[in-house]
Amino acid sequence: MLCWFCAEGARAICRFCGRGVCAEHARFGPYLLEVTRSARRDRAEALVVEDAVQCGTCRPRPQPVAMPELD
Repeated sequence: MLCWFCAEGARAICRFCGRGVCAEHARFGPYLLEVTRSARRDRAEALVVEDAVQCGTCRPRPQPVAMPELD
């Protein structure tokens, strides 16, 4: 796989969109793995990876998208 930006060999894949990125173009940021409800505190808690690979081009949506067809 080649880097989306410079066509060099990709070293990683963007966690959000799947584009290949080389070491120079890779960015890092948080990725939400799971959200659960705490039984003791009765609040939502998230399991987050702090340094997931990102390409920097894609724009993950900040809010969830409704998918009523899956209900």
